[in-house]
Amino acid sequence: MEQQNKGQFNSNFGFLMAALGSAVGLGNLWGFPYKMGLGGGFAFLLLYAIILIVVGYPLVLSEIAIGRKSQKAAIEAFTEINPAFKFNGILQTAVPFFLIAFYCTFGGYVLKYLFMSVSMFGGKQFEPGPTFDATLASGSSVIWVLIFLALTVVIVLGGVSGGIEKFCKFAMPALFVMLVIIVIRSCTLPGAGGGLSFLFKPKFEGMSSPSGFFETLKLAGSQMFFSLSLASGCLIAYGSYLDKKENLEKDAIYITIGDTAAALLAGLAVMPACAAYDIKFGGGPGLLFVSMPTIFNDMAGGAFFAFLFWLLVFFACLSSSIGMMEGGISAILDSRIKAGKSANRFSVTMIMAAWALIGNMMTTLDGLGARDTLSWFRPFGIPTVLDFWDVLAEGILMPLTGLIIAILIGWVVPHYIDDEVESSSAFKTKGIFNFCIKWLGPIFMALIVYGQIYSIVVNRAL
Repeated sequence: MEQQNKGQFNSNFGFLMAALGSAVGLGNLWGFPYKMGLGGGFAFLLLYAIILIVVGYPLVLSEIAIGRKSQKAAIEAFTEINPAFKFNGILQTAVPFFLIAFYCTFGGYVLKYLFMSVSMFGGKQFEPGPTFDATLASGSSVIWVLIFLALTVVIVLGGVSGGIEKFCKFAMPALFVMLVIIVIRSCTLPGAGGGLSFLFKPKFEGMSSPSGFFETLKLAGSQMFFSLSLASGCLIAYGSYLDKKENLEKDAIYITIGDTAAALLAGLAVMPACAAYDIKFGGGPGLLFVSMPTIFNDMAGGAFFAFLFWLLVFFACLSSSIGMMEGGISAILDSRIKAGKSANRFSVTMIMAAWALIGNMMTTLDGLGARDTLSWFRPFGIPTVLDFWDVLAEGILMPLTGLIIAILIGWVVPHYIDDEVESSSAFKTKGIFNFCIKWLGPIFMALIVYGQIYSIVVNRAL
């Protein structure tokens, strides 16, 4: 039966693939290697693992349990828990609007590179640096962004089971298979050992000072929130579509482990290849759009692996874009249902699509800061349109609203989700969950929020 006329997953596997699809995206395939490069490798990885345990798993479980218990998206779900916390649902619902405002831009770039990689089978190569510069400067990039946005809209219009679940049940297993193939090739390149050493050899030079520790913590924390799609309304929405018989505790563990596995595999795909070709690890967007094509140009079998890589990144981008859009759509559908109106998915999707169009046109025309078209749009001194959306969503709102969830579930209404988790299975991690959501999680999240705001203030002062 279609819950509240909004939709429902047909299977637990479909839910897991959709949740993983939302989580596994550019945050894993580009963001994780990039931020690991900035964070010094192993030190970043260690902090990421700690934050994942004390913050990531408790919040994943909290969000899908809140969604299933309330059968609502973020705004109405938090209102039901405690009306005073409705604002947190509003802030969380704002997150996917900011994320989708730049995500389709990257999705469009990836789609363009996927089509270009096909030409490599005929022996054609392209200069990575000039090609990326041209992509940023050319107005034709808008066409690729529009195609990617249209694909996202079409899948979301198919509904929960008919669109989102169908796509993710195919795309996510395919993504992991392609990722493993890329990893094997990357790790067998001559000179790949330097990348493996960077990933796994214990070293903490970057955290030798308080400022270095906070910078690495900020990088690891923001990456974890973005990677898992936490505090973005998506997991609460997906949880509201989940059948009551499913084991929430296992689902939260699978989502957390699956997303982390994808991030580690991405690191193993990128870092050894960069080491083999003496390419800088923390290279920003250039790591994805310049460094990797450079590697494929020189690699034996480069045409095949380039096509496989860009197809993998395309699937990851599209599945995450779907999740972001659904987080906002579900909240709007709730408001219509509450007002006694029909849950008209088409009209609501068009509203979300219109916003995504506006946001991504701004991001694309700004060329990630490479063009002067929107040089007037620099709120708070933030250097690019992309950075503005990203700082608001990943930098501030995600860790901040995650902290508020921990305060709500750990202190204001403790044990609120216990009955929901226990309705389908024993709550085996209850002790660890309660300790983390009440004590450790809030401390780490407060430090992450502080680090993000401090960076913005310092950068603006400079």
